Amino acid sequence: MTNDTAQANDTARAADIARAADPTGGPCRFCGTELKQQFVDLGMSPLSESFVPADQLNTMEAFFPLKVWVCGECFLVQLQEYVAPEDIFREYAYFSSYSTAWLQHASDYVEAMTERFAMDSDSLAVELASNDGYLLQYFVEREIPVLGIEPAFNVAKDAEARGVPTRTEFFSAEYAEELRSEGLAADLIAANNVLAQVPDLNSFVEGIRILLADEGVVTIEFPHLLRLMEENQFDTIYHEHFSYFSLITTQKVFSAHGLRVFDVEELWTHGGSLRIFGCRTDASHETAERVAELEAREIEFGLDSLSGYTGFEEQVRETKRSLLEFLISEKRAGKRIVGYGAPGKGNTLLNYCGIREDFIDFTVDRNPYKHGRFLPGTHIPIHAPEALDEAKPDLVLILPWNLRDEISEQLSYIRDWGGKFVVPIPTVEVF
Repeated sequence: MTNDTAQANDTARAADIARAADPTGGPCRFCGTELKQQFVDLGMSPLSESFVPADQLNTMEAFFPLKVWVCGECFLVQLQEYVAPEDIFREYAYFSSYSTAWLQHASDYVEAMTERFAMDSDSLAVELASNDGYLLQYFVEREIPVLGIEPAFNVAKDAEARGVPTRTEFFSAEYAEELRSEGLAADLIAANNVLAQVPDLNSFVEGIRILLADEGVVTIEFPHLLRLMEENQFDTIYHEHFSYFSLITTQKVFSAHGLRVFDVEELWTHGGSLRIFGCRTDASHETAERVAELEAREIEFGLDSLSGYTGFEEQVRETKRSLLEFLISEKRAGKRIVGYGAPGKGNTLLNYCGIREDFIDFTVDRNPYKHGRFLPGTHIPIHAPEALDEAKPDLVLILPWNLRDEISEQLSYIRDWGGKFVVPIPTVEVF
């Protein structure tokens, strides 16, 4: 080991020790204010998308604190950064195209944006975190030029196979400058479910401003913090999601980088998301009334005051107790329970509640990448969907509960043997 390497390791260890000893959450990743108020503590948890191969079941698995803080100045809800994005997103297990409902959502989006902003062959649509081309493929079909920016090599390959030009990069202000130096300016930037996954929030949003054409539009979709709190969606919290947004906080972030929120839509996705429409501050897009209306609702709920965030943790603990009581009762009655899906949210739920194979025999998923692997932390095996028909379980616990309608329709055949579905959020429901 060289002296430089040893010194770097010593520095990293010292930083880890200092962070462990710090009773606060460190500085806010947006405004720099010291984080002092805890939002919720979900215990120790592994990375939610780090599925375990069979030959690594007996090796050490890294767990990190899943403790969430809220900033007293800008009210950004956030985790500390325990793992570098390069260690999470260079090879990623999530492929957007395996959800039929999500593909329809993407197709509907492209149709709406093309119409609303009169996009044609002279326009440029850019998606940040473009995954496997699930969305940009619909612009390609309309002969609208596109560019995908996706850091995960494995999913970017699928995008290229769909005819979606993709660059495997992490988006930032520096990379946006590179793109502008190539003469690129985006008429539309789409950023679906990526803002939460960005540790350097300021560089990312500044990059959006740089890449936008003068009258360009950015749309960003993210799970709405208001819905997360109202409906107890704590399982949408995991290490890959560094931040959790309200409209109030998003407006603060945008304003700090010369951007303006001019419209907002409430979506069904991920249990309730926002799609915000942004532009440069001096662009001509008129601000819709529903921006002020939603902001007023958030203020009424208390999202502009630290006191509005204090009751969430006990609400989460009660959900854990209720789910465990239900599973214990069903297992004592001799019921066989299996899971459906292997989403990040499911891994947060299972690890926080301590649910392993003593409650759930296995789970199934449509994504072949996950077959033969095991859920992180709990080591519940993942099989292909056909395993359900072989096992004929009494109960199927739907882990991606936000897709309950799509999944229950796909699996309607379990009713042939008297099987039922269970969703855990916002409260346990059997149907």
